[in-house]
Amino acid sequence: MLTPPVVLAILAGYFLLLFVIARLTSKSSSNETFFVGNRKSPWILVAYGMIGASISGVSLISVPGEVGNQGFAYFQLVLGYPLGYFFIAYVLMPVYYKLNLISIYKYLDQRFGFWSYHTGSALFFISQSIGASLRLFLAVTVLQMAFFDSVGIRFELTVLITLLIIWLYTFKAGIKTIVWTDTLQTTFMILAVIFSVRFIIQEMGLSTAEAVDRIRESPLSNIFTWDWASRNNFFKQFFSGAFIAIVMTGLDQNMMQKNLTCRNIKDAQKNMVTFSLVLIPVNLLFLTLGALLYLYVQYKGLHFSSVDGFYYDAQVGIFRNTDQLYPLLSLKYLHPVAGLLFLVGIISAAFSSADSAITALTTAFCVDFLKISENISRRTRNLVHLGVSLLVFNIILIFKSFNDRTVINAVFTIAGYTYGPLLALFVYGLFTPRHLADKATPLIALLGPILSYILSMNSTRWLGGYKFGFELLLVNAFFTFVMLWVSSLFSKKHKI
Repeated sequence: MLTPPVVLAILAGYFLLLFVIARLTSKSSSNETFFVGNRKSPWILVAYGMIGASISGVSLISVPGEVGNQGFAYFQLVLGYPLGYFFIAYVLMPVYYKLNLISIYKYLDQRFGFWSYHTGSALFFISQSIGASLRLFLAVTVLQMAFFDSVGIRFELTVLITLLIIWLYTFKAGIKTIVWTDTLQTTFMILAVIFSVRFIIQEMGLSTAEAVDRIRESPLSNIFTWDWASRNNFFKQFFSGAFIAIVMTGLDQNMMQKNLTCRNIKDAQKNMVTFSLVLIPVNLLFLTLGALLYLYVQYKGLHFSSVDGFYYDAQVGIFRNTDQLYPLLSLKYLHPVAGLLFLVGIISAAFSSADSAITALTTAFCVDFLKISENISRRTRNLVHLGVSLLVFNIILIFKSFNDRTVINAVFTIAGYTYGPLLALFVYGLFTPRHLADKATPLIALLGPILSYILSMNSTRWLGGYKFGFELLLVNAFFTFVMLWVSSLFSKKHKI
């Protein structure tokens, strides 16, 4: 088990590395550096760093944990990702580069007007602030378990310290620093998973081939579900994966801000295609880790209760608090080196997603709501940056007070409601020549999620037992799109 002094040394060393990178990348920094990295980032660097930013602590902890309840069903979602990423590369990014955007939601202003523009940015702001908070919550919970509890530091102070560190190494050069720190964080995160797999195989006395056979023979490795009524139906998951990739990357200022730092559209497209293909084996590795974690529990004959966080609920036949499994085994049962690597991995995952999210939220607020970017004073930008950090702090505390589900499901559920209207707005703008009633857009963006929620709550009664999964995102977008089309009938101009 890792001792507090060892954990403290790991944390200090890791943060020192981040500050060294921040120091090197922040020389002669400007607002253009903070927002778009002077548009000089090497595409291969961006592609590699995006792996860590997109996976984050959600995949590192939640994906392996959910294998106990869902098997490899999550991989169906992953298989749909490349379809979405190719759409981003060859449909969305050419538009963003042609318009030379800093905030991608400025497209909605040029296409529709003031209200649609601000509705789109507000939807991102809500979704990203909640999503980033949930991801960081997951990582801070682990840090609390590994170190801060042992020295009597409260959870709230741990969150505050974490956010302060992120603010300190990003407030000068913003996205330029993040592009470089993402490479470091991605490396540590993947190494943590690889070595965790290795240590588990060794402790179980298996060769790599034997471990693969053990996983294949286990029901944990089941991937495909063909039952149309199931949330895990293949077609639901596959196409949901494609659209989740589009909305959570292509329509997300956080992810696209990194892509907009590339030198030109060709480099940005190479970055996106490479990233989309690498993401498949990386996610498969995470699922493999999940299967091995559960096989290790069986092998050791370990029994957990609700006191441990993670436990098996025999009454309903599912594992509870599965986000706790990987941290629990790594920090208390596996080889100390595995615990050390896990800790570095989760810190990397947390900071990789949180730092870019906070920077993107700062960018969106400055550009979309304050209407200033290049001419903004550093003092104003820093205050916005600090304000966003405090917002994330408060959301984490709210989530902690009533969390009772895995974070990955919470993130995708929230995305389904907030990104549905955003998807509809961009699809409507890109693929129809029609105008819309711009002032009605905020109301329509509210009605779409409400109608989707009502349908989801009653789908088993109304649709013969059908249960919605992540495809609720598409239903939400459809409702919103139809209402946008109807609103165009009341617009002064129907077509461009």
